[in-house]
Amino acid sequence: MVLGLIVASGAAHAAEHVTLTNGFDLICDHQSSQGDRVRLYMDSGSTNFVELNVGEIASSEHVDLPVAASKGATAHTNNAKLTEAELHQLLASAGSVHDLDVDLLASVVRQESGGNPRAVSRAGAQGLMQLMPGTAADLGVANTFVPGDNISGGTAYLDSLLRRYRDNLALALAAYNAGPAAVDRWHGIPPYRETRAYVARVIHEFNRRVAARQTASAAH
Repeated sequence: MVLGLIVASGAAHAAEHVTLTNGFDLICDHQSSQGDRVRLYMDSGSTNFVELNVGEIASSEHVDLPVAASKGATAHTNNAKLTEAELHQLLASAGSVHDLDVDLLASVVRQESGGNPRAVSRAGAQGLMQLMPGTAADLGVANTFVPGDNISGGTAYLDSLLRRYRDNLALALAAYNAGPAAVDRWHGIPPYRETRAYVARVIHEFNRRVAARQTASAAH
């Protein structure tokens, strides 16, 4: 279903949708076999790849991704590889607009996509902050695989959830993962193992980053 939604706009770029045995999905430009290893290339070049065991890949299928130029301050296309500095800059920019800590956003990105701009979940969530197509459309994000646009949309969504739950970070993160309806239904963090683990991991990573930042600041 999600693949049909991806195809729906303009010119297309051929790619592959790979599902891993651990349940994680990603989009790669192409792949090649190296004995019992498989390299998944993130772009058309030969240096940006992820290498896995053959047994780690559950399935692979061809998809067509929309080719869309980014606009405004976003300088990356859906084929771009982000450096840590570039990712930090995009997160800091979005965080300043919504007054959200850059380390909180970085923690969400780490848990959502591992920093892969082309990540796709089994549920159909896409990009760095794993936006569902419907949510992305509501946020005005035309192409979820453009890093800056995805981060801007995801940050705006997280900000709206924090306001909805009166800055209760745990509830906002639970809603980001499971949806506001689930949080409202259970009047708190839903009793879903995935959601509870998600909230714990993001908060743990956020605390770790803040502590490291404070330690580095004290050293100077």
